[in-house]
Parts: sequence; C-alpha cells; structure tokens
Amino acid sequence: MSSESSGTPVGIDVVSVGRWLAERVAHAAPPFTYQRIIGGHSNLTYLVTDRDRRRYVLRRPPVGHLLATAHNVIREHDVMRAVAGSGLPVPRMLGACEDEKVTGAPFYVMEYVDGVVVDSESDAEDFLPAPDARERAGQELIDALVTLHGIDVDRAGLGELSRRSGYLDRQLRRWAAQWESAGLDELEDMAVLHAWLVEHRPAETTSCLVHGDFRLGNALINRDGRLLAVLDWELCTLGEGLLDLAYFLRSWTAPDLRPGFSHPPGRQPGFAEGDDLIRRYAERSGRSVADLDYWRAFTAWRSAAILADVYRRYLDGQLGERPENLESFRAEVVSRIRQGLDIARAIG
Repeated sequence: MSSESSGTPVGIDVVSVGRWLAERVAHAAPPFTYQRIIGGHSNLTYLVTDRDRRRYVLRRPPVGHLLATAHNVIREHDVMRAVAGSGLPVPRMLGACEDEKVTGAPFYVMEYVDGVVVDSESDAEDFLPAPDARERAGQELIDALVTLHGIDVDRAGLGELSRRSGYLDRQLRRWAAQWESAGLDELEDMAVLHAWLVEHRPAETTSCLVHGDFRLGNALINRDGRLLAVLDWELCTLGEGLLDLAYFLRSWTAPDLRPGFSHPPGRQPGFAEGDDLIRRYAERSGRSVADLDYWRAFTAWRSAAILADVYRRYLDGQLGERPENLESFRAEVVSRIRQGLDIARAIG
C-alpha cells in the first residue's frame, strides 16, 4: 500500500482534526502532517505523523453522497476493538469521532502497524521474495480466517452487530442497490448473474462473524510472511463464513485486468494453491465447504458491484484524483461478471 503527500488532504479539516488529535489521542503532538494511503479505494485513509514523528492511521468515509448502510467507520472501529482479544491480530484503536462538525464525517484513529501490504505481483516480488515466506502468508491468513469464524460473537459483544438470519437475502439486496447507484446498466450480464444467484440460494447455516473483504491486500505482514494485522473491516457482519473463504480464494487465484494485478498470489511461485488452502480451512474449522462454488459466484458478482462503485466515485471526484488506469477498473468489472457467470454455468 503506497502513500502520497497532500497539501490539502481530501476530507480533512487540518485545523479541526489537529485539535481533536491533540486533545483525544495520548501523546499526539501537533503540528500533524497527512499522507493519503492510496492502496484502497473505499474509505479515505491517511498516515498521520506528529511533531515527534509518531505515526497514526486515520480513516473516514469518502466525500459525497453515500448509501445509508455504507462506509460506517465508527462501526468498523467498534468491531476491531471488540475482536482485539480474540487472538486475531488487528491494530489498536486510539479514538473515534462521531461529530461530523470536526471534518464533515465521522472518523477514527488507530495505531500504525509497521508491516507491508502485498496487493500486486510487484509487491510480492519486493516484499515476499522467499518461497517459505509466501507459503507462510497464505497459511497464516487461512488460520486467521478460522479464528475469525470461531469467535463467540456474544462474548465479544458483537451479537447485535446484525440480524443472524436472512444474511444472503440482505446481501443480494444491498449489492444490487450499490450496482444500481453506479449507473452501469449497459452491462446486462450483471442482471443475469443476479437472477441466477437469487434462484439458486443455498440453505442458510449458522451465522458467524464475517469480515467481508478478507484478502492478502487487506493484511499487514512481515517480510517473513507472518500476519501482523487484518485491516478494512467496514463490511464486517454476522453471516456465512463461506463468503469470506470464497472471496479470499477469488482474490488469491483470479487475474485482475488492472495494471500490476494480472498474476494473483495463487498463480505465483511459492504461494499455496487454492485447493490446499480450502483443505486447510475445512480441516481446521470443521466447517462444510459443500456450497463454496455458489459463494464463489456470489463474490464475483459482489466484487463487480463494489468495483463499479469505486469506478463511479473516481468519475465523480469523490476519491481524489483519477488514476491513469481508471478505464481498466471498468474492464475488470466486466471480467468479474464473466467469472461469476462461468461458475454459475458450471454448477448448472
């Protein structure tokens, strides 16, 4: 995950936020500088450095109109604080601000974790060149997923995070609405895939804590492959654990048309193959993976909706300067729809 300097950071009132940091975060000493962390495309994330070179991370929603259920950073903060004692590595939460008068939206601040994010094949070459580190990274992520899905949500205080039934129906409605808001109706195959997903819904299982965006690119790791922190919890809810596994496998094995993403980890030397990771998850979690292919089709559809929203927000100027490769985002949306349809047709 890279960063860029910003004289006027998008979505940050430097005076008000600086005052809040000095008052609410222990030892934070003004003045502060802000660098946009640009590896993600959803919430706005900044590396904040104080006068004494102490570093923090601040997250807030993107600017502009948002879906009512999207980008709830306070909820994300609360979830990470709740799972901190579970054995799952997450950054330590340092404070949350719900007063939109400070900088136009809620935000939270967490500790800076000194690790690397491997989000492309060039990242893997730079940060994880050793085969044993690559193998360890995949294994540690699967083990973290097993830990996550085994958390007692009531004991963690997350039993009321969402309803424990109707998860898939809610997901189908939510991402259909997000797709509609992106305004890419000319991509008609998305509706075909959605109709298949509705028709072939599997039986509901016992809900567990679901991350919703679990992948190598949303983790901080050491260069030896050890997992330091799981990031980006904004989609966390109570639901079907196979969604996390399916989404992780899609990001692990499916090529991405955006520059730098054509060779995902599972297609690079040294990284574990998808089937090996599925077996590790099934053995260590004791959960059935019988419906995994359905969830793989679902996550391809959902991923298309998420990336379409990112594409729209860049077009509308809500995520700062447009990347030069923006049209590859649209092409990747089309690719993800096709991936989902191919899985659906293979199922029958």
